[in-house]
Amino acid sequence: MTVSARNEFEVFLSIEQYDLRDKPSLLRYRLSNLSRMATAEDVEGTDEDGPEGTVVEEDRETARDGGEPVGDEDDRYTRKKSVLITGCSSGIGRATAAAFLREDWQVFATARDPEDIADLEDAGCTTFALDVTDPDQVARAVERVVDVAGAIDCLVNNAGYAQMGPIEDVATSDLHRQFDVNVYGPHRLARAALPHMRAQGAGRIINVSSVVGRVSFPGSGAYSGSKHALEAMSDSLRAEVEEFGVDVTVIEPGPVDTNFSDRVDEELPESERTPAYESLYEIYGEMQLIGGGNGGPFASSPEDVAAAIIESATTPEPPARYPVGPLAQYGVYARFLPDPLRDAGYKLLRKLV
Repeated sequence: MTVSARNEFEVFLSIEQYDLRDKPSLLRYRLSNLSRMATAEDVEGTDEDGPEGTVVEEDRETARDGGEPVGDEDDRYTRKKSVLITGCSSGIGRATAAAFLREDWQVFATARDPEDIADLEDAGCTTFALDVTDPDQVARAVERVVDVAGAIDCLVNNAGYAQMGPIEDVATSDLHRQFDVNVYGPHRLARAALPHMRAQGAGRIINVSSVVGRVSFPGSGAYSGSKHALEAMSDSLRAEVEEFGVDVTVIEPGPVDTNFSDRVDEELPESERTPAYESLYEIYGEMQLIGGGNGGPFASSPEDVAAAIIESATTPEPPARYPVGPLAQYGVYARFLPDPLRDAGYKLLRKLV
């Protein structure tokens, strides 16, 4: 039995750890893996100069008996797993790319400007430009992963930004741009990746949301609205694709110690701020100092979020959501508070500031 087959058999032997009665597709996938590995065993070999488990090129191209080509299914058991990550120029995306490299994945790291991720290519990633608002770039990105890696095992929708400010101060065009990146972008990528994942019989889609995708705060209506939409879309998608062996999870960080808050300030300069909301902007500033992206006491590190993404990508049956950080845990419970109680909390915060 090959190394890959032995590993899969060990997983199957431990299958009683998981309740697969409500996941028949996963059970079928495990059984079919064992069957295919057993029949492919004579086709596989190891290159004398290569690592254990490398398929000999001659054997890869001819079948055991009749010399017919062996399909891509057999390659799945010897190749590295592949992951496509958006928004890798800094923060969570960059940390996530590095974390997948350490786990020995084939990493496709993207950003709008590939010069921002040149060092990730030096580290071992395949890098290229990807603007998630460009449908043609999205389609080419997914096809490139499949062409190079043979499959797309995991999609991490991380690219995003925060359009902050009171609803009155946010122009409709800015609101549209917020949704184009934070909602329509992940939607475009999921649509491009899913046909391949269905054909593979397996895949992971990981959407990076936020605590504000669970509970809204004054001054975050546009950003929170986009993350609420992403969470709702993820819930529907998870139920729709489970039978195909595809898992969908949502990562929900609280404040993260990145340059994200600098971008937030750029999205609504002081010249565009309505004086009537001065106290609200002051609250926002104080909240950034307490928990935001300036090293506040409640801020998580990008590596903390990357660890949750790795767990989501590798756990046999990942949960639907991964809250990251103490304020994210607050969001899980705050959304169940009665509306008058939440509103009273906002009023108290305004008085304190």
